[in-house]
Amino acid sequence: MAIPSYAAARYAATTNITPFLPSSAASGTNFPQFDDLVKNSLSRVAEKGLLADQQVATVAAGQADMVSVVTAVAESESAIETLVAVRDKVIAAYDDIMRMQV
Repeated sequence: MAIPSYAAARYAATTNITPFLPSSAASGTNFPQFDDLVKNSLSRVAEKGLLADQQVATVAAGQADMVSVVTAVAESESAIETLVAVRDKVIAAYDDIMRMQV
């Protein structure tokens, strides 16, 4: 049975993925810290909010079209909803850990 070239290419691509294992972290590979990931995510959400605010201000001044405003507001809303969903998952995981019997 012949393997389609797309499937073969995808398999080859997955073999190049470095797994996040403690052995690779001990070998000197630097991975981002959790607090850095949270800070970067919060700053990106804040930037999207500011961009949406700027787009609204330019429309109010008559210098932009509504499509750019709707796009910016939708991106901002999506980023905030994603951030809230991640926060809820983190809180649920924390609650699960606190309920564990030791």
